[in-house]
Amino acid sequence: MATKKTTAAATETMMDLVIPPIETKTFSVKLVGDSSLITHKWSAKAMKMILDKQTKKAGNGKEAKDPWMDYCDSMYWLTEMPENPTEDDIANARFGFPVTAFKACAIDAGYQQGIIPKKTTARGAFHILGDFAEIEGKPQIREDMVRVGMGVADIRYRGEFPEWSVVLTIRYNPRAMSAEQIINLLNFGGFSNGVGEWRPEKDGDHGTFHVAVNGE
Repeated sequence: MATKKTTAAATETMMDLVIPPIETKTFSVKLVGDSSLITHKWSAKAMKMILDKQTKKAGNGKEAKDPWMDYCDSMYWLTEMPENPTEDDIANARFGFPVTAFKACAIDAGYQQGIIPKKTTARGAFHILGDFAEIEGKPQIREDMVRVGMGVADIRYRGEFPEWSVVLTIRYNPRAMSAEQIINLLNFGGFSNGVGEWRPEKDGDHGTFHVAVNGE
């Protein structure tokens, strides 16, 4: 049986290849809220109810509404959330907001404004490090009338940060996008789309922000 001859090129191994590293840079940017930030984290109770419904487990009926716990559950606790939080616990706690919301906000706005031709290009050009950006600011309880399902009215209690700011740490590929372009996208996103509940993207006027210049 004839054997196939191998060439030097064909026997080249990974050890012989020179793979240049991807050049990345990192910078931090501060975002300052222009309107209040409303949070609405899915609570463990709400997620369990959805799972029970999907797995067709028998329920015990709708529980009585607890405005205080709904408020506490609506926020992203960076410190451990006590079983029964008090006002002092809220005052001394640290809260955050998902960094993915800021990235999506910036990319969507850039695409809508024609700054970036494709969302996928920007998604791979930069990443915001971490899962949550810590919110600088104190929350308060907010009560809203909402419509759910087939127009059924409900009352929602959520956390609201009247004055807030966050610092994002961004890692990016300078060959794909510059730091100035990323900051520009964040500024557009903060103005036109916003983050959180009742943001401009969802016909509200909350969660807007701008990139701080000289700390303001």
